[in-house]
Amino acid sequence: MIAKISLIITLLYVTRAEDCLKCICNRESGCAPVGCNMDMGSLACGFYQMCLPYYEDCGTPGRGEGEDVTAAWQRCANDYDCATQCVQAYYERYKNKCDGTGQGPCEVMSRLHNGGPGGCHTSATDGYWNAIQSCCGCS
Repeated sequence: MIAKISLIITLLYVTRAEDCLKCICNRESGCAPVGCNMDMGSLACGFYQMCLPYYEDCGTPGRGEGEDVTAAWQRCANDYDCATQCVQAYYERYKNKCDGTGQGPCEVMSRLHNGGPGGCHTSATDGYWNAIQSCCGCS
């Protein structure tokens, strides 16, 4: 019985995480490979409109050996699976910066994605989080 409850909780968490990611993707690009656009003074690319430093911080997934990091970033950002892997890795890297805020996992992911490593501690990410929360009902 405990194993069944644990499985249900795990499945609910995964579903919520997927819902959160889909809402972030929809907010950024309509969840489409939109190429690159200027966003607040830097180039942002792909499904999640990620910039090069974000891609580097998430560990450069999908980058081939010896491949130029700029080419890898633009390719990854426009590949849904690679870009999603990057957003998840970025969250894993920086989520501890949000400890003690009382924010749930989707809120942390949203604020980090929108505001960088300090995104959980600034009101500048409030509007972004409100839009994501309205989309998925996540916390």
